[in-house]
Amino acid sequence: MTTQSEKPSFVFTGWHMLGAMLLFFGTIITVNLTMAYFATSTWSGLVVKNTYVASQEFNGKAAGIRSMLATGIKGKLEVKGDRIHYALTLPGDEPVIADKVTANFKRPVGEHQDFVTELQPAGAGIYEASHEVLHGHWIVEVVAIKDGQTIMHEANRIAVIGEPK
Repeated sequence: MTTQSEKPSFVFTGWHMLGAMLLFFGTIITVNLTMAYFATSTWSGLVVKNTYVASQEFNGKAAGIRSMLATGIKGKLEVKGDRIHYALTLPGDEPVIADKVTANFKRPVGEHQDFVTELQPAGAGIYEASHEVLHGHWIVEVVAIKDGQTIMHEANRIAVIGEPK
């Protein structure tokens, strides 16, 4: 007579189900909480303070930009190290003289490194400033004013490569 010993087979119990449910929902909740933390801590989401007022001003601003573009004024921005260089010209490379030129440097995400600098005339439609510009991506809004009127208002996205010198 031979005796067979049977190996006990695995039995899925309620404790196993509880563990599977805790792992499944724990993973989902952890991922959601992590994403919610990063979404609220990296950017305020604020684009304009009052969307209604911004929508009412849109057509006027669009008409102003169309009339500014009709003049043919062009600006060229260069950032090298801590030197900010801006050239303002008409077609045919004729220099444009402005009373005041400001550059507003903004990070695409976050506000803690943003700054505004006034560029000083360097002759023949050239305006310069000295300010440390950290490497990375920037949105630079340049506004040139002459006789109380905005003659140039543009925004460019630039990438500054390397450390400032």
